[in-house]
Amino acid sequence: MTYPEELPFQAIQLYATATYPCSYLPNLLARSQVATPSHLVQGHVYDQLVQQGFRRSGLLTYRPHCDHCNACVPVRINTERFKPNRSQKRTEKAHRHLEIRILKPAFVAAHYTLYMAYQSQRHAGGGMDNDNVEQYQQFLLQSRVNTRMVEFWDVSASGDRLVMVSIIDVLSDGISAVYTFYDPTVKSGLGTFNVLWQIQQAKALELPNVYLGYWIEKSPKMNYKCHFGGQEHLIDGEWLPAPRRPVTEMNE
Repeated sequence: MTYPEELPFQAIQLYATATYPCSYLPNLLARSQVATPSHLVQGHVYDQLVQQGFRRSGLLTYRPHCDHCNACVPVRINTERFKPNRSQKRTEKAHRHLEIRILKPAFVAAHYTLYMAYQSQRHAGGGMDNDNVEQYQQFLLQSRVNTRMVEFWDVSASGDRLVMVSIIDVLSDGISAVYTFYDPTVKSGLGTFNVLWQIQQAKALELPNVYLGYWIEKSPKMNYKCHFGGQEHLIDGEWLPAPRRPVTEMNE
């Protein structure tokens, strides 16, 4: 069955989940709003949902819908307004030797090994450090949209070493950063370099935005997002320039 261009988005329904423990703020309960039916969430429908603050986890497209909390703020970077600070320029220079390979989503044993090492050291006790192969595949490999897996390799005479994998969705107006995991023993700012690469990739594709998910002011896990300029926040349904933060908070 085919649909007129506008019909799939009109056919999308939103439902609220039951409450569950918040992953970012202690002692709080969270709730999500999920877009259904999932088979219609693709193409321009998915693009519009991301523009309205939704994120994707496997085949699930959702946004925060908590009863008494609006701490999760959707964030995107305007690629034309972004200017790297001194620290980011150093990070970019330090990782220029990495070789980048772009793949379609598929299970790769080396990816799963790196993912589990990352979860066990960076997010121990968070639940995903116990993910089996099936859970990993459901989380990162199932997709009905234009998804790519980006590998970052440290290439040297002693052999190639996979140090980071990033899953991204390519939209009509930008790149959506779905998830990234990397070698937890590397302390040289791989996560920052990944965002910088996504910004440059979006520019190369002539796309104006990089969607970074949510920012929560009181969550230390989210602090890194404050370091990127050219940032816009979705406030009351409108993308607005983010307020400037003191340089001391941005680690420039």
